[in-house]
Amino acid sequence: MKRKITSRELLVLQAVVIIYTFAGILGKLAARQAAGGFFLFYCLQIAVLGVYAVLWQQIIKRFELSVAYMNRAAALGWSLLWAALIFGEQITAKKLAGVALVIAGTLIVNGGAGAEESGVDGGEKENAV
Repeated sequence: MKRKITSRELLVLQAVVIIYTFAGILGKLAARQAAGGFFLFYCLQIAVLGVYAVLWQQIIKRFELSVAYMNRAAALGWSLLWAALIFGEQITAKKLAGVALVIAGTLIVNGGAGAEESGVDGGEKENAV
């Protein structure tokens, strides 16, 4: 049976996802720099990815993989927010629709994970009491 995720755990999951999105920010900043600045931002990006990799391993040890990946889809939303706040990019309806579509798809794909893991499919749920 799936356990309920607390709001604290959800915040931890999102914090790890936000850390991952910082790698994209650093990559974009690196692309705007001359050689010396590029190297610095590139090294920072790799360091952030290293921290994220360790944290992600801890996340998938503590949460069901489907839950972790459903939260991972929020990285697109965070990246869109950073692009607007840091780089002055426009948030358009198409971008918002794209983020919503990916998150909805992730929810749909992972939404039935509990039934599959328990061995109960849609037809057997009615009889399993």
